[in-house]
Amino acid sequence: MQKLISYPISIVYYVLFLLWLVIFHPIQWICYNVFGYNAHRWSVAILNGFLVRNTHLLGTTYKIIGREKLPKDIPLIIVANHQSLYDIPAIIWFMRDWHPKFISKKELGKGIPSVSYNLRVGGSALIDRKDPKQALPEIKKVGELVNKNNYSVVIFPEGTRSKTGVPKPFAVNGLKMLYKFAPDAYFAPVSISNSWKMQRYGQFPMGLGNRLTFEIHEPLKISDYSFDEIFEKTEKVIINNIKTK
Repeated sequence: MQKLISYPISIVYYVLFLLWLVIFHPIQWICYNVFGYNAHRWSVAILNGFLVRNTHLLGTTYKIIGREKLPKDIPLIIVANHQSLYDIPAIIWFMRDWHPKFISKKELGKGIPSVSYNLRVGGSALIDRKDPKQALPEIKKVGELVNKNNYSVVIFPEGTRSKTGVPKPFAVNGLKMLYKFAPDAYFAPVSISNSWKMQRYGQFPMGLGNRLTFEIHEPLKISDYSFDEIFEKTEKVIINNIKTK
């Protein structure tokens, strides 16, 4: 029954979703080219605020736990499990004060209004997962950027998102590059729960009435740990706190 009800609601949802992307594309361009970095980042944050609110049409609610744990004016490496594309607008909006950048696949750098433009000019890394010679220098570059400017970078070390909520093993290389080239940063582990249910039927129709939880755990200062130690602690705390209901 929920799936049947979701069809007309999902059509309205997607129309508004695409509308926000199209409207904010020129706004982003103007903000970036005329007013500079801060105007652009706020245009991106506001866009994602609208995208988050748009999911309320689907009965989606959000619970953000532990945001007060994140230090200000310190570079952060936000490490999270990955369940759906709806992880991203929530992180951008609810963690906007930390200037989040992303480690993203390069295919997203073209063809998507607003999204592709932000990834190209906003400081994110666009990587080819099959080509380490291309990917690792891009990750190095964003690590140095966040370390210098006290920004944050978001990485989903599973690589591809889990379609069932069950986390996949974390990959090492991207985190190791950020650990090396953002030495002043903290790892900020985040457990994301239930966002996979937004796409439980695939891209269409959307899942209804989901409660998404983003639980931020105690940040870990890079200089206090070896890479193996911080990797193990980060992966463990994220996976152990993913909720299944």
